[in-house]
Parts: sequence; structure tokens; C-alpha cells
Amino acid sequence: MDTTNQSYTTRSLTSKDGTIIGYRLLGNGPGLILVHGGMASSQHFMKLGEALSDEFTVYIPDRRGRGLSGPIGNNYSIQKEVEDLDAILNITDAHYVFGLSSGALISLQAALNLPVIHKITLYEPPLYIDHSLLNKFNSVMQRFDQEISEGKIAAALVTVLKGLGIMPSMFNLLPRFVLIRIFTRTLEEDAKKVTGDDVPLQVLVPTQHYDYQLLVETEGTIENFKAVQAEVLLLEGSKSPLFLKDIIDALCKVLPHAKRRELFGLDHAAPTNSGKPERVARELRRFFL
Repeated sequence: MDTTNQSYTTRSLTSKDGTIIGYRLLGNGPGLILVHGGMASSQHFMKLGEALSDEFTVYIPDRRGRGLSGPIGNNYSIQKEVEDLDAILNITDAHYVFGLSSGALISLQAALNLPVIHKITLYEPPLYIDHSLLNKFNSVMQRFDQEISEGKIAAALVTVLKGLGIMPSMFNLLPRFVLIRIFTRTLEEDAKKVTGDDVPLQVLVPTQHYDYQLLVETEGTIENFKAVQAEVLLLEGSKSPLFLKDIIDALCKVLPHAKRRELFGLDHAAPTNSGKPERVARELRRFFL
């Protein structure tokens, strides 16, 4: 399939298990794949993609279960996500990958298995190295799943943002009931604005359940990544949670070809449309070129 929007083209391919993976394509130059994180889809990387499109051919896939792509499917695992990324790498002949959050976790795992990846940039991958932290997040996700099952999407969104410590700073001091009202309105307004290939946030929020599976599956695997041969740039925001910085510290000690860069004043959402994608794009240009 090949369709054209004003600023990008959409294409699709078939992954190893038969799942259709759709992606947005824009720009010209060396191939660079952008892998989004949780509760997101390709639409949330459009500003980053556009900022890079003057020097790269940018591929922005919808991870399975979202947007242009097919369903999550049975036996979901990080291996399924790696197979999806592998299919894109094979069809595009790209060698550069950027991943945010759980997308960074997928990208790191792919670099371990796929030598076609020459360089990767990881923005705050949640590779848990402290079991007590994962236990705390487990209780958060139990509440999240219960609220999703009851149709309380806004409440579930508040639960996971506060539980992960990635609630936008302007909302941190507000009581939970006020936050639920705000996010209920946000979801309603977002649904009215969705057009074309974009996906409503209320549809994306429940997919956090599967991103949590990736965190559980990869806990305690950090030593495996000593075998990664790709060049790695680890990016972090100065305003991001401390546990994400601790993960970057640990990865710096393990990855054989890694360097790190802290971006002052930025947080976990910096690469997305609502963050500061132009600043992240500058770091990616510097590293990949």
C-alpha cells in the first residue's frame, strides 16, 4: 500500500508472523527509523521526523496494535517488536534507529540481534535494574488495568503518568480528581481533532498494558547488552525521573560503544510533538551524520 499525505507517504509491509506494519515515510538521505514509546503512535513523532527530513529518509512505524499497523496478536513479546523492526530495516535498507522509552528498549534489543543496525540513539529506555521499582510499577499497572476494564480511560492515564513520575510538571501539584477532569476533557478534545492516519489518545492509552509487558520481560537483562556492537548515543532530559538517569548510568558501564548526553530543561516527552523535538533532532543529526 502506498498513499500520500501533504507531508508524508504511508506504506506497509508484512512482519514475520504475518502482521501488517504500516509506517510514515518522509524526507531524503540516509535511512533513519523512529520507534515511538508507550501510549503513542507515529503521529507523535511527526515534528521530529519533519525536523530531520532535510537530511534523512525518515521512517516512522506504528508499532503493532496501533494506527496503520495490524493487531497486537497472540504471544506478544519484545521478540515480536524486534521482528517488526527487522522487517522495516530489510525493506528500507536503513542502518540508523532512534527509540523513545519502550521504543528505545525495543531498539536496544534489536541492536543486540540485528547487525544491520550501525548506530542507535536511545532516549531514556526503561530497562529496569531495581526490582523494587518494578514491583512498585506493578501495583500501578494493576490499578491501570482495572480502570481500563471499567472504561475509565482518563483515570488510567492519570494513574500511569503519576505512577511513572512522568506527569507534566504543570500538573504535579493538582489533586487526582482535578487531574481526571482535566484529562477527561483532553481526551474528548483530542478525539474531535483526529483526522487522517492519526489515532485518538483514548485508543492509545490502553496499549500501555503491552508496554509494561516489555518492561517485565527485559528486567535484569542488562548484562546481555555487553554484546551490542552498534554505536550508541544515550540521551536523557535533565527534568526526567531519577530512575531513568540511573538506567543510563548502568547502560554506560555495559555498552561497549556508548556515549551519553543530557539535555538541559527537557523531560521524558522531549522527542514528541508536545516536547522539544527540534532540540532532539539536533543531537540526532550530530550523531548519525
